[in-house]
Amino acid sequence: MQLAKYSLTSIDLRTSIESAIQKGISGLHKPEPLKLSEWADENFYLSAESSSVQGAWETLPYQKAIMNCISNDDIGIVTWMKSARVGYTKIICSAIGYFAEHKKRNQVIWQPTDSDAEEFVKDEIDPLIRDVPVVKGALKCDPEKKSKDNTLSKKVFKGSTLDIKGGKAARNYRRMTKDVAYYDELDGFDPDVEKEGAPPVLGDKRLETSSFPKSIRGSTPKTKGESLTEQSLSESDLVFERYLPCPHCNELSPLRWEHMKFVDKDPNQAGHACIHCGGLAEYSDYAEMDAKGQWQTECGKWIDDDDMLRNENNLVIEFPFHVGFKIWSAYSYFKSWAKIGRDFFDANAAKKIGNLTKLKTFINTTLGETWEEEGEKADDNLLFKRREHYEGEVPNEVKVLTAFIDVQDDRVECEVEGWAAGEENWAIDYYRLYGNLSQKTIWNNLEKRLRKQYRYADGRLIDIKLVGIDSGGHYTDEAYEFSKSAGITWVIPTKGASIAGKPIAVFPKTKNKKGIYLTMLGTDTAKELIYNRYLVDDPGPGYIHHPVAEWCDEDYFKQATAEEKIKKYKLGKPYYEWDAKKRRNEVLDCKVGNLAMIRLLQEHFGQTLLNKDSTPAPKKRRVISKGVKL
Repeated sequence: MQLAKYSLTSIDLRTSIESAIQKGISGLHKPEPLKLSEWADENFYLSAESSSVQGAWETLPYQKAIMNCISNDDIGIVTWMKSARVGYTKIICSAIGYFAEHKKRNQVIWQPTDSDAEEFVKDEIDPLIRDVPVVKGALKCDPEKKSKDNTLSKKVFKGSTLDIKGGKAARNYRRMTKDVAYYDELDGFDPDVEKEGAPPVLGDKRLETSSFPKSIRGSTPKTKGESLTEQSLSESDLVFERYLPCPHCNELSPLRWEHMKFVDKDPNQAGHACIHCGGLAEYSDYAEMDAKGQWQTECGKWIDDDDMLRNENNLVIEFPFHVGFKIWSAYSYFKSWAKIGRDFFDANAAKKIGNLTKLKTFINTTLGETWEEEGEKADDNLLFKRREHYEGEVPNEVKVLTAFIDVQDDRVECEVEGWAAGEENWAIDYYRLYGNLSQKTIWNNLEKRLRKQYRYADGRLIDIKLVGIDSGGHYTDEAYEFSKSAGITWVIPTKGASIAGKPIAVFPKTKNKKGIYLTMLGTDTAKELIYNRYLVDDPGPGYIHHPVAEWCDEDYFKQATAEEKIKKYKLGKPYYEWDAKKRRNEVLDCKVGNLAMIRLLQEHFGQTLLNKDSTPAPKKRRVISKGVKL
C-alpha cells in the first residue's frame, strides 16, 4: 500500500484546529477599553482652526481625572464649573471622538443657539473628523463627499450617531434616544426652554433607556442665582477642587484668589501664599506642583493616580452618580499669574470710575465664579454732605459743558454739567422754567438760558457745547421744533430705552422724517454707570462733584438717587428693573441725558477729554443758518 504524499501529525492537526478557532472568533474580539485620557493621548489632535497650538494632544495633569470621570461608566453626570483657558472645549471634542470610535455610543451635543451649533461643527467637529484618523475611519461615509450621514446637524458613524443642536427650541430635545448628552456653555442657555423645563432636564430624558447614560455639563458661570452650571454643581454628590503641594512645606491646598499676592501691586511679582506655612509659590513652580497634585473634596475624598476614588482613610470607595469639578485660570498652562494680576488691576481701575463690566468679566472668565447682582441704591445724604465750594461758576478742571432738558407737562428742567478727563463730572447749574409748552414763550426763554456763558474764577468764559432734550413723552413735536430752531447739531432730541446692555447713546446716521437727529438712550446702562460713580470716593476719573448752591439742596439729591435697581420675576425668570417707586426723578433723568451728550461729543463730534492740563480759551459763538457749529 502506497502512503499518501502528505500526512498530518497530531501536533500539526492540533495547530490547524487552533488556527481555525482563532480565525472563527476573531470577529468577536474587542480591544481592552481605554480611558478617555489614554485614548486622547494616542489619537486626539489639536486642529489649526480652533487651537492656539496645532499638534498632537497631551493630557495635562489637572485634566486627567476629569477626562477619566467622563469615560467612567459608573458616573452618570459630570458638571464642570470653570474659567476660560482650561481646555474644556477640547476635552469635550476628544470625548465625542472617543465615544464615537471607541465605545460606539450614540451622542448629542447642545449649544446655546442654532448658530452656535453650526459654528461648533465647522470649527471643532469637522476638523476632528479630518485630523483624527480613527474618527475619520469610523465615519460611515467619505467625509470629502456630500452625504446625508455627514451634515451640520448630524454625523453617522459605524455603530453610533452624533447630533449637534441648538438649545433654544424645545423641539430640539425630542425624538432621540442617546447614551451621551453634552451641554456646552450651559450658562448661555435659556433657563426654561419655551416653558417646558431646564435644558438638562429636557435633554437627559433622551438618556433614560441607555445602559450607560452620561450627562456632561460645563460652562463659564454668569450671574449668581441664575447660573444653570452653579445649580447643577450644587446638585452634585461630590465637588472636587485641585489640591497642590506647597513647594516649601509640601502640604496640599487648593489655589484660591484670596491667597494670590502681588508684591507692591506689581502683577509681574505674583505668588500664591500657602495656607499652612505662608510661603509663596511662583508661577514657575506651578507645573511641578500640578504634576504632584490631586483632585479632592472638602470632606477629604480624593482621586488617586489610577483614577480610583478614596476616602479620608485612604480606602477605595465607589464613585457617586453625579460628580462636579471647579477650576479657575490659576491652574491654566496658557494664562500666567502675572496676566491674571494685570487683568485684575485693569478691572479694579475700571471699577473705581464706576465701570463694573471688566470686573464682572474677570470674576466669570478668570475666577470661574458667578457674578452677584445686587439691588442698587445710592445714599442721597452722603452725596449731600459731600458738596464742595467751587472757585467761580466753573472749576478750572472743566474742559467742556453739556446740558440736558427734561420735559414735563407744565415745565422744563435743565441741568448743566462740566466734564474733564476720565469723564470726571461737575454739576454746574440746575433750573426749572414753568409755562405753557405749546407756546413759543417758554422755548424762547429756554434758549436764552442755554446760550448763557459760564465764568471761570479767572474771568474766562465757556459756553455749552451740546444740549440734549427729552422728546419721548411730553410735547414731542415742540421738542423737535426747538431742535430745528436752535440748531439740529446743537440740540439733540432723545428717546429713552429701558433695555439692559443697550449703549448709552446711539446717534443716527441720518435725520429722521421730521428732520432731526433722534438719538436713542440706553437709560438702564447709563443709570448703572451713574450709580457706580456715586460710589467713587476720590476726585479723579468718574468722580461726580456737586456745589454748595441754593439749587443743589436735599430735594435735588433725593431726585438724583430716586431709583433703585431691583430684581423682579416674569414667568419665573429673573430680570432687573430700575424703579423710582413714584418718586420724582427729573434730576436723575438730566444726569442720564448729560452722560449721553458727553458720549456723543467724544464718539461723534471729535471732542477729547484726554488732556488734563489744557483749559478752553474763550471764543465767540458762530451761529449759522441751520444751527450752531461745534
